[in-house]
Amino acid sequence: MRHFSSMFNGLARSFPIRRGKNSENDDGREAAEAMAKDAKKNDLILRSSGFVNVDGSNNLASVFSKRGRKGVNQDCAIVWEEFGCQADMLFCGIFDGHGPWGHFVAKKVRESLPSSLLCHWQETLAQTSLDPDIDLESDKKHQRFDIWKHSYLKTCAAVDQELQQYRKIDSFYSGTTALTIVRQGDLMYVANIGDSRAVLATTSDDGDLVPVQLTVDFKPNLPQEAERIIQCKGRVFCLHDEPGVHRVWLPDEESPGLAMSRAFGDYCIKEYGLISVPEVTQRQITSRDQFVVLATDGVWDVISNQEAIQIVSSTPDKAKAAKCLVECAAHAWKKKRKGIAMDDISAICLFFHSSAVSQHEVNLVTTSK
Repeated sequence: MRHFSSMFNGLARSFPIRRGKNSENDDGREAAEAMAKDAKKNDLILRSSGFVNVDGSNNLASVFSKRGRKGVNQDCAIVWEEFGCQADMLFCGIFDGHGPWGHFVAKKVRESLPSSLLCHWQETLAQTSLDPDIDLESDKKHQRFDIWKHSYLKTCAAVDQELQQYRKIDSFYSGTTALTIVRQGDLMYVANIGDSRAVLATTSDDGDLVPVQLTVDFKPNLPQEAERIIQCKGRVFCLHDEPGVHRVWLPDEESPGLAMSRAFGDYCIKEYGLISVPEVTQRQITSRDQFVVLATDGVWDVISNQEAIQIVSSTPDKAKAAKCLVECAAHAWKKKRKGIAMDDISAICLFFHSSAVSQHEVNLVTTSK
């Protein structure tokens, strides 16, 4: 077996590599879940509104969620510092549930996706290291991306299958979006399923702070999305009282009316064009890049990319940046969407160069939603 590159140390050694397919998968998942429990015990995982900033880390993550006017809050989020016991890695994700069981689906995916991703990442690393035709050191950036993309694709397929078989949650007419980021050193991997959005704030040549949208809002009217749905016999159209809001419908009935074209769950329409396949992209973080905002559509329905980064950058206390953005979005709903029930609104603000404001210990502060 070839020696692992130093960039793969830590996590790869923590997983047993075996030949038996079932034992390998089970052992890998158990190891990943054990890491999650240990990280939670050491206050490295944040699952509520608040912030996390580990001493010596380049990351500061601010999280906030606000319930809308449609019932229970179906949004949820997670930030996991030192992801997979790697000092230079962080995982964060935001999930927007929908349907009668949407809040349960979102929390279930939030619970299972990070551990599953760790497991599949380790398996892919092991397979790559055993391939004599692959030199992990020759093109680290390219190899890293291929490994993460492959891991994400396997993970999302596995999570969706697991959710379908999970009898405690009825996900036939319910589902969730999932927008996640893995930061590994100066590289960032973004995986998106649904219509939440990631926006990077970077500095232009003129010194201005400008937004760079990192993800596509997977709405049903996007040409490639609509083509797939129609080819699968699904339908895409707007209701008369919702002009401009395209939804996905079954061939012969006006159900379920999903406003996104990719999601976990929603098995009633999976064979008619809805998919849970993520778009995975990579970005190298430079000294010009200041922070990234991950937010559900409750933010982007009323706040532009430019407005979002201006709100975040102008917040004096970075730990409160997500709350400030969410409250601004809630205020915008009242002005711009009169007569329409406000959606749940959630955001994560991940700052890249926070060493100057690092605390002497892990700070994990929770606030009421």
